[in-house]
Amino acid sequence: MFGAGFLLGMVRVPLLVPRMGERLAELIEMPLMFAAIYFASRRITRRDAQHSPRAWIGIGAIALLLLVAAEFGLAVLLQDRTLVDYVASRDPVSGGVYLAMLGVYAAMPWLQTRHAARRPDSP
Repeated sequence: MFGAGFLLGMVRVPLLVPRMGERLAELIEMPLMFAAIYFASRRITRRDAQHSPRAWIGIGAIALLLLVAAEFGLAVLLQDRTLVDYVASRDPVSGGVYLAMLGVYAAMPWLQTRHAARRPDSP
């Protein structure tokens, strides 16, 4: 997911931000990130279907920790900012949507397996 966000950021920052502003550009990116989260999670949960729903909660939490650590680490290293500066620079609206998307990211493996367990054609 970090790679998908990085690639979308390479389009968003030089092409959308100058024309639309940071907030709108980030909000436009969110549905694309949701689709990437959904399809990546579906692929992973189908491939490794033997895990319990409780395990998928842990897997989602670990994935969230790794994603946030990578993002904060790169923000501090590449942008020469402190972590507090990086968090404070987020737009309140798109930053709030971003936080919600992080929750979706962490929960999606569990949600996918929960949904799959309800389907009659599931193994």
